[in-house]
Amino acid sequence: MMVHTSPAGGMASDPSALQRLPLGFADPSADAQTAFRAALQALSMPGRRVAIGVAPPAVPGLMPATAALLLALADHETPVWWAAPGPATWLRFHTGAPAIEAPGQARFAVCALGHQRPALPAFCAGSDVSPEDSTTLLLELPALDGGPLRRWSGPGLREPLALGVAGLTEPFWSQWADNHARFPSGVDVILICGTELIGLPRTTAVSSPMPAPADGAA
Repeated sequence: MMVHTSPAGGMASDPSALQRLPLGFADPSADAQTAFRAALQALSMPGRRVAIGVAPPAVPGLMPATAALLLALADHETPVWWAAPGPATWLRFHTGAPAIEAPGQARFAVCALGHQRPALPAFCAGSDVSPEDSTTLLLELPALDGGPLRRWSGPGLREPLALGVAGLTEPFWSQWADNHARFPSGVDVILICGTELIGLPRTTAVSSPMPAPADGAA
């Protein structure tokens, strides 16, 4: 296994620090493929709850699905912005992914539960020429249901979906409307709770749900 240099200055000279880091995948190749497929499925079918499908080791400060996605998606060419940088050394050791302080330079951004995140425009939206350069935000939530219902529509949804995720406020959805309008550029978001995720790609429009028809209406 290739050992990546840690951003922590004393780590290379302190073998015990390496031994204290949480482990990675038990089967790196197979587990990474499983987690990668879960991410693709979530983003191609917005609003659908997808199980991460692997059991990553416990990483303090991260939900299991967040840890699995980072192990599967991050590498030395994908700078990661952290709302709380505690697990950054662990990720750098296992994948080589550097931690950065500027959210606008991140390929992935991690906002663990209970930590503030910048507004969506602070992240990189890519460009019309290079939309793939945008940030993917991994956003942990208290629940993937139980919030105010909103109308989701767009590619990957055969018909509009009424979905309410907990922990997302009106300012977030206002920012999301602006993000969606920037297509083909724009930020993608993966909503996470525990071992499950919901994809919110830039192609998805989210608004208040349509009112129910009145009784007796045709």
